[in-house]
Amino acid sequence: MQSVFRNKFWIFILQVTFVFICPQASSVVEDLNETKSGRKRLEQIMEAKEKKYTNRLIDETSPYLLQHAHNPVDWYPWGNEAFELARKENRPVFLSIGYAACHWCHVMEHESFENEEIAKIMNEKFVNIKVDREERPDIDDIYMTAVQMLTGSGGWPMSVFMTPQGKPFYGGTYFPPERRYGRPGFREILLGISKHYGESGDNIAEDGNRLTQAILDSANVRAGDQEPNREIVDGAIFELKARFDSKEGGFGQAPKFPPSMALNLLLLEYQRTGSKSLLEMVEVTLQKMAYGGMYDQVAGGFHRYATDPLWLVPHFEKMLYDNALLAPVYLDAWLVTGNEYYLRIGREILDYVLEVMTHDEGGYFSTQDADSEGIEGKYYTWRPDEIRSVMGEEDGAFFCEFYDITEKGNWHEAYNHSSIPNIKVPMGIFVQSRGMDAEEGWEKIDGLRRKLLVRRNDRIPPLLDDKIITAWNGMMISAMARGTQVTGDPVYADSAERAVKFILKHLRDDDGILRTWREGRSKIPAFVGDYAYLISGLVDLYETRFDPGLLGIAEEMGREMLERFYDKESGGFFTTDGRDASVLLRLKDYYDGAIPSGNSAAVHALHRLSVIYDSEEFRKPVDTTLRLLAGKLKDSPPAYHRMIQAVAYKLDPGREIVVAGRLEDDSTLEMIRNIRGQYLPGCMVILSTGEEGAVTGRIPLLKNKTEIHGKPTVYICQNYVCKKPVQDIQSMLKLLKADHEPELFSKPTGILEE
Repeated sequence: MQSVFRNKFWIFILQVTFVFICPQASSVVEDLNETKSGRKRLEQIMEAKEKKYTNRLIDETSPYLLQHAHNPVDWYPWGNEAFELARKENRPVFLSIGYAACHWCHVMEHESFENEEIAKIMNEKFVNIKVDREERPDIDDIYMTAVQMLTGSGGWPMSVFMTPQGKPFYGGTYFPPERRYGRPGFREILLGISKHYGESGDNIAEDGNRLTQAILDSANVRAGDQEPNREIVDGAIFELKARFDSKEGGFGQAPKFPPSMALNLLLLEYQRTGSKSLLEMVEVTLQKMAYGGMYDQVAGGFHRYATDPLWLVPHFEKMLYDNALLAPVYLDAWLVTGNEYYLRIGREILDYVLEVMTHDEGGYFSTQDADSEGIEGKYYTWRPDEIRSVMGEEDGAFFCEFYDITEKGNWHEAYNHSSIPNIKVPMGIFVQSRGMDAEEGWEKIDGLRRKLLVRRNDRIPPLLDDKIITAWNGMMISAMARGTQVTGDPVYADSAERAVKFILKHLRDDDGILRTWREGRSKIPAFVGDYAYLISGLVDLYETRFDPGLLGIAEEMGREMLERFYDKESGGFFTTDGRDASVLLRLKDYYDGAIPSGNSAAVHALHRLSVIYDSEEFRKPVDTTLRLLAGKLKDSPPAYHRMIQAVAYKLDPGREIVVAGRLEDDSTLEMIRNIRGQYLPGCMVILSTGEEGAVTGRIPLLKNKTEIHGKPTVYICQNYVCKKPVQDIQSMLKLLKADHEPELFSKPTGILEE
């Protein structure tokens, strides 16, 4: 409490001093005080005065960079200032890349970057740059490639040594301060590199040149003569089958990451082939992930990944993008199987985001940290006595048994013998001996979870990285829109609409889209993924609310994305627009890693626009990029699951469904509800109100698609060839479930046979 009063006192002194020394500054102080972000900034200025060290990161917005603003290390943010100093003084550059929710980033900061002796070496021998990988994926991609080439692996924190020209010559990930874990100590690395640089600067420069060229060569994909074909999709499915863990789900060994893109591809192929083995792979994986400790059993939402084969022990950070990718998979699985558990998990994911990860104005925050009070997972783990104190003996025993909360604790790094809640036995089996059915069991558990969540909210929470990233928001807008489409609950689409408004207000200026926003400050020109994910989010929200203005914005952004990022000579999309001269290379991101690559996102976004507008302007870049990558997709399918899904859509196009009617008409809404009750991957649903607006007038699919005899009418088409229009739900469902047989399609008649 004293520190709060002390800060307020110093803010007052700062205000008075500003006005006395510089009268015109009074307006600045008044402007700052008028906004929440301004008051926060004044508090940060005064808090900095109480710290022993403050470096240039204090002026950044990223929580990750601000975490390091009081290190004794003389950190620079990425930019020309640091490189100019390095060139002027001929010092090598040390680049550290991480993110706010990264556990080992915190460890290295505490061990090395807060160590005054190590910081002294860094400041004297190097120019030191700190980068938030979530803000700058372009920088992260370049130097992660370098580290992987140098060491055979990568990760965060990433530690890279560069020439003053930004060319990497040595790197790794986490380094302990002294030699241990089979890793060299950071102190000895610093001294060794500094000595070597002083003695062999020319050789190091040549090493940097060679490595830079190797990075560029690895990113260059030369088009072959292969067209995307069914062999690419079949090869990806074969490879997934070979790696599938039939007992615990997922693919490969630990650590296990949530394979959302692989599951999407499997569901898509199950829909095409009817192969039950593909659906089994999806279901085992979805169930085991949701039963495990990787899922937050108390509040919903998935942690980053599991460190073990059982999905029990996660790295506890929560990423917005993981949850944006996983929620639609669970919702789709419910449509395919009717298993209510998948619907439960899909809704819980979205509800968690609404509760914890949403800004008051509507944008979505980036991450939640893994650590609380300096201990990873402490916020999420429990002891039986804690549970009983909240629920009582009987209910506490019920809860502990269902969620495997034991006196001993269920993981070897448990804090004070605590347990990670996880499900050992499905609810239906668990409650059989108690004379309850699964629905009653879940009703009881839900009430107990709410009580426990109230108690958990009294704990010191993990850090929330509250910066708002356009690309990740686009992904969550899609997920929220899908949530309303599948569940019928408007709360999710309402949230998506607010997020769109937030982005258009705060992350768009006269020069285009911006990458990040935090506390009133937007910065960094958008990357291709920011455009692509936002376009897809706008289209998904259109299919939910049928506001044609959303399509107009998406169309405009599609053209802007092509102009800024598309390689008209070779195909594919660059990550950046090429205007930042401080970035060493302009690369193309093809690899589908934790999230789909910028190229995958762009291909999917433009494919959807090409379907809506029947536009070669949007279709040609998709086809060219798929041909460019055909060889890579065939040779290395695990790296391109999202792009391979785009190939599948090209080979087996989804339907174009036009609903002619008015949203005020219950019959129209009932038609739309029944369409949404089907799993229809790759389909596009467009509403025809009979009015030709600025946007709808440019959509060829809407031509001659009107209500017939004043009744809502549905037109089901494929490749713009339409079946006879229908006006009753059963006929519509029959057509939607029909196999994709071209002979069933005919040119539109424009009338309904009576």
